[in-house]
Amino acid sequence: MLFSDILGQEHIKNHLTQSADNGRIPHAQLFIGPEGSGTLPMAIAYAQYLLCSNTQGENTGGNDSCNIKFKNFGHPDLHFTFPVATNDKIKKHPVSSHFMEEWRELLIQQPYGNLFDWYKKLGIEKKQGRIGVDEAQEIVKKLSLKSYEGGYKIMIIWMPEKLNTEAANKLLKLIEEPPNKTVFILVVEDEEQLISTIQSRCQALHFPPLPEDLISEALIKAYQIEGGVAAKIAHQAHGNYNKACDLVYHDSEDIQFETWFISWIRSAFKAKGNKAAIHDLISWSEEIAKTGRETQKQFLLFCLNFFRQAMLLNYGAEDLVFLEPKTDGFKLKNFAPFVHGNNIGDISNEIQDAIYHIERNGNAKIILTDLSIKLTRLLHKKAS
Repeated sequence: MLFSDILGQEHIKNHLTQSADNGRIPHAQLFIGPEGSGTLPMAIAYAQYLLCSNTQGENTGGNDSCNIKFKNFGHPDLHFTFPVATNDKIKKHPVSSHFMEEWRELLIQQPYGNLFDWYKKLGIEKKQGRIGVDEAQEIVKKLSLKSYEGGYKIMIIWMPEKLNTEAANKLLKLIEEPPNKTVFILVVEDEEQLISTIQSRCQALHFPPLPEDLISEALIKAYQIEGGVAAKIAHQAHGNYNKACDLVYHDSEDIQFETWFISWIRSAFKAKGNKAAIHDLISWSEEIAKTGRETQKQFLLFCLNFFRQAMLLNYGAEDLVFLEPKTDGFKLKNFAPFVHGNNIGDISNEIQDAIYHIERNGNAKIILTDLSIKLTRLLHKKAS
């Protein structure tokens, strides 16, 4: 993977390549950035730079046969770990090596893809992927062997937030003191969910969201769409290139999420003083509860963002508002006055509590019904 194929992040590219050229290669690094910012493509390009002895800031001019192996991500000294779960193919003890074919397809088709894209590819949308102790044992085994080509061994762990406690504890010593010429690259979206003992053993690099102009240019080049359309999509994507690509194909899960959200909001408004409308909220909760837990979590994060966008509009920060609802009869400017400083904190806390309980396998119908009833009260709370 060429550094020039990665959108933006020039300062990070320069830092990584110059450090490698000078022989300053940390044994464990965190690549921290929001979805669609290019953390995973950058980790792969950096791994190629190290393994293939490339120079001058690009993945060319080094070991040609090594660079060719990276075209299908098949270099024997490049190892990947990512969240998995049982599916129709693997019935028990799933580990990353069972799913390498699907993983390489994702990297070729959607290098900026998110966790939900990955779960869809595996057919496990209704499950929660994990990096468990079986995986930790595999990592220890792989890295205890000598490198095939006599150079570095590189382990890229994607979404290490999904490490369970037992697996994380098993890897602590290895990350702190890996074998010679072994490099860990942990690609993280939510730094707060990664256990602190692993964070403290790694050097951190933070990736900002991508600028709108870069996303717009990339969309025009990749999809041959008009400049005005590309600019609008780039604005809606809010620094997330993966979301921008989904919006081009109208394939974003946000379209379904918006339908669910607006149905929820309308039922919540009707429910005040109207006992019959409570049944609508219960029916809504039952519908969402039928989806997988990962879908439920993604949807609630979408809701949280929708409320924040409404509050920004309410307080006159139009330049920060990128959301453009497509549902007929719903206007964000009409909804915005109901989200303000006197209720946004409580709304945010309730949604985050619901995500917490869903992650821990609580009864989704009960969690969502409880959230819906609380939302009815909070939306009618007056601004101070």
